[in-house]
Amino acid sequence: MELRELLVTCPDGRVLEVATLGDPSGHTVVFHHGSPGSSLMLKAFEPLLERENFFFVTSSRAGYGRSSRLEGRSVASVVGDVTTALDHLERDTYAVVGWSGGGPHALACAAMDVPRCLSAVSIAGVVDVFVDFDWTAGMGPENVEEFELAKEGGPAYEAHIAEAGERFAGANADNIIELFGGLLSDADKEVLANEKTRDEHAKAIAHGLSNGWRGFYDDDRAFLAPWGFDPTTISVPVAIWYGDQDLMVPPTHGEWLASHLPTATSLHLPNEGHISIFVRHLDELASTLAKAFE
Repeated sequence: MELRELLVTCPDGRVLEVATLGDPSGHTVVFHHGSPGSSLMLKAFEPLLERENFFFVTSSRAGYGRSSRLEGRSVASVVGDVTTALDHLERDTYAVVGWSGGGPHALACAAMDVPRCLSAVSIAGVVDVFVDFDWTAGMGPENVEEFELAKEGGPAYEAHIAEAGERFAGANADNIIELFGGLLSDADKEVLANEKTRDEHAKAIAHGLSNGWRGFYDDDRAFLAPWGFDPTTISVPVAIWYGDQDLMVPPTHGEWLASHLPTATSLHLPNEGHISIFVRHLDELASTLAKAFE
């Protein structure tokens, strides 16, 4: 089934790039992409349609792709955009899944959009930077450098993100592994040996940065500022997925979330990395999402 793309106007006048995938008769699943990324990442969910009758909805977060920027946005800001997209599509209750940088945004929906949001899945998602926790321990060198600069802010950090954004805007199936550099574990390199997987990731990232790097910058700033909600107050079921071979979001993040969110269940996959944890476990994801609608 083809990806359907549309532009939706938000109440504040911003444009939101929305994409859908699947049969509208299916259960609604909202997806939040990683950082950087875009709505095109939804194509990776096509195999799930063979397992369950889902109707996937996503959007490029503010500042990515064709979505207007929302300067100073928090993680919680995404909930209003989800509401705008679902109202436009005339969808009601939903399950939410977030991957990587999308993980906190999925948690925001679970915390702030009840009873419309029935459950959440956070795949390789980060924790709140304000908890008592070594946030960058175990990350690859590129992420450690980026977030150290991000904490300081200012011209040096903006120049760093602008340069990274320009490089990743040129991502393609041939150079995506090189662009990720020291952030890919062997498990991730194994799944990216598949050209289709490389192409999907590269196109989603390149599209997200096609109109500049500010969405990427705003994501980083949002992660390092108050999120606008407390994840430990979430009352709906939350599945926390994490792998020991993840060099972008180390397993300590998943361990913390699994032990501090009162409704959490965990899927700990010791042999998986940041990308392989999704690509290799579509059956488990389909089953987890389907439980929200039982």
